[in-house]
Amino acid sequence: MFKKCIPLLLGLCAFAAQAALSDEEKVRKAVEMALGGKVESVTKAPALGLYEVYSSGQILYVDEKVTTMVFGALVDVKTKKNLTDERLKKLTAIKFSDLPFDHAIKQVRGDGKRQLATFEDPNCGYCKRLHKEMQKLDNVTIYTFMIGILGEDSQKKAKQIWCSADRAKTWNDWMIQGKTPPAKDDCDTAALDKNMQFAQTQRITGTPTLFFVDGERIPGAAPLPQIEEKLNSAKAK
Repeated sequence: MFKKCIPLLLGLCAFAAQAALSDEEKVRKAVEMALGGKVESVTKAPALGLYEVYSSGQILYVDEKVTTMVFGALVDVKTKKNLTDERLKKLTAIKFSDLPFDHAIKQVRGDGKRQLATFEDPNCGYCKRLHKEMQKLDNVTIYTFMIGILGEDSQKKAKQIWCSADRAKTWNDWMIQGKTPPAKDDCDTAALDKNMQFAQTQRITGTPTLFFVDGERIPGAAPLPQIEEKLNSAKAK
């Protein structure tokens, strides 16, 4: 008799365990099973009764039973705000003070009170365009983290710049004037390897990528007015 009860007891335990899960946890498990990957967070979306699922650096939306998945942006018609972008900014933010500043090229202009960090590839055309625009910034400290994601030549140039006597000048000369860095590249370049590791951990897959003191990231060569506005409004957390 006891043996016959065991399956029933196990079934009741499983049912109780499932019932104890929150709605978000149920959605998480169902999505992970459907996609075959890890889900980092599940929260109730602000519209349509959907759940926001954050996975692999992307947001998707599902219904409560996970019978339907929606890939795309939610937009508030009244405010014209892209709700998905707003959430991604928060979900992909970092703690600015956690950046490995010793591995960056530091440039201080004016009082240096405003702070900005960029991840750039020496051969990135968008980075060069951004760099020329950012020459107009004043009263700012810029930390540039070199990541050679565009290939072997990018990695070589990053090493040459890092090994130069004046990293900031060599970086500016190359990015603005196209002046080839000195050939020396045999110094300790472990910092560049760590920059790549950090970029992978934080899913920095494109250059340039900008970070502000509030931790928010902006991918791509943002226009100068947007950078100025963000530098003036961002507050450290």
